[in-house]
Amino acid sequence: MAATHLILADVCAGISELKKNPMAVVEQGDGAPVAIMNRSEPAFYAVPAAAFEALMDKLEDMELAALVREREGQPEIEVNIDDL
Repeated sequence: MAATHLILADVCAGISELKKNPMAVVEQGDGAPVAIMNRSEPAFYAVPAAAFEALMDKLEDMELAALVREREGQPEIEVNIDDL
């Protein structure tokens, strides 16, 4: 039975194509990740810097939101800024 693989990109390219012209492969994604295939399996994703930065910002926002939900309902502690 042939194995199937979930590919999380609209554009795919082979490793040999990537070796020939890496920037052309990245540009094919038009700002989105490109799945790099090796023997018909996704090996990794080439992610443009702007997309990676946006992903990291979103991840940080999700982590902060989880922290807020975790602390919701905890008693407040009054603090005087001059005491710090």
